[in-house]
Amino acid sequence: MSSRTAKDALFEALASVTKALSSGRRAEIVDVLAQGERSVDDLAAEIDQSVANTSHHLRTLARSGLLTTRRDGTRIYYRLASERVAELWTAVREVAAEHVAEVERLASAYLGERDGLEAITRDELSARLQRGDVTVLDVRPSPEFEAGHVAGATSFPIAELRRRLEELPREVEIVAYCRGPYCVYADDAVRLLRSKGIEARRLEDGFPEWRREGRAVAVGRAALAP
Repeated sequence: MSSRTAKDALFEALASVTKALSSGRRAEIVDVLAQGERSVDDLAAEIDQSVANTSHHLRTLARSGLLTTRRDGTRIYYRLASERVAELWTAVREVAAEHVAEVERLASAYLGERDGLEAITRDELSARLQRGDVTVLDVRPSPEFEAGHVAGATSFPIAELRRRLEELPREVEIVAYCRGPYCVYADDAVRLLRSKGIEARRLEDGFPEWRREGRAVAVGRAALAP
């Protein structure tokens, strides 16, 4: 193999990672799997695609080395191959936000008006959790909560929040969080809570950023509300 041919092959192999992320659906899958492993059926429902289409995208990501799998009976679960994959997705997202002008407009169209949605920083939330003067709601789907969540948080999936409002305390502020800066669940939760006269803010980003900084996390259903 000539030096040029070998170099071409090397850079094609390096580029295969970005090629795997060149679909919006596959990028969304990586965003979901940054929360924790999910089955094919769960992922298909989450990204509003057929199981067949979702499986095709998952195979593409797995061939590139970005995902690994495990089998539990007849169900196959996918997860990110390493924390470096989550870091790669974060970097891609941040570069796009900084250099692709359309991203800000599209994010605003999806997330809605955020001017009245004050955010709390990770540092402030960590300090308030230690003091015990805040209620933290994880408004992601429950499988993501069980895979890992902010220590001290309670699972309140956004789809259940309206019917469970009476379970929430009124004497402390509520902080809601979800998947990251482009997840609408926390925004919707804060809007709903404030419309009911409940003091609420959203975390500045989401659980992956919290975990990546080495802050306190927990796994399992122990903190699920009854």
